[in-house]
Amino acid sequence: MNTRKRAPQPRVGFWGGLRQSVVTTMLGGFAVVLPLALLIVVTRLIFQFVMGFVSPLTNLLGFSNSSHKLWINLLVLAAILVLFFLIGLVVRTRVGKVLLGQFENRWLKPLPLYGVLRDTVRHLFSKDKMPFSRVVLVDPFGTNVWMTGFITDNLPDGYHTVFVPTAPNPTNGFIFHVNQERLRFVNIGSEEALRSVIGLGIGSARLFDQIEE
Repeated sequence: MNTRKRAPQPRVGFWGGLRQSVVTTMLGGFAVVLPLALLIVVTRLIFQFVMGFVSPLTNLLGFSNSSHKLWINLLVLAAILVLFFLIGLVVRTRVGKVLLGQFENRWLKPLPLYGVLRDTVRHLFSKDKMPFSRVVLVDPFGTNVWMTGFITDNLPDGYHTVFVPTAPNPTNGFIFHVNQERLRFVNIGSEEALRSVIGLGIGSARLFDQIEE
């Protein structure tokens, strides 16, 4: 365990700590809500677009005014579900994956925050959870520059595998295999540490305050 003396940390104070906590929590909530809000907006746009095609059909079928709106909503919902199913079938094929990749590279990736939103949504809907067992500060190169990391595996001879995420997208990052001497174990939860990463380091003082001696 590294026993080097820590540099004194500036005192934040009650109001400063409260402000950092509020800002970090808000940024963490924003990172979760934004992809979901985008999904709702896109779904609503698709709903309105499909409704423009379905609405005339209900008039031709002679539905009454009282059931007109209900039948429109049901038909639009059915059409969207069928559309999503067909798209899902297409992207599972080799040709569909190629076309999707070309479309994404050409039109979507240049959009601001698209990569962050895509990876965040994929992580939210993924069945696989990140295997974080402990939060650590890691100095992989011995330069006394500490990074926020997460233990993902324990290796022989006192070594650990550490994932160091990038900010503000914690689904990307770097993997280091380091000796325990280059680690400082932090007594906080993974969710709190991830909020700090998503918040571009806001609230990092909490990490240093909770270092295990």
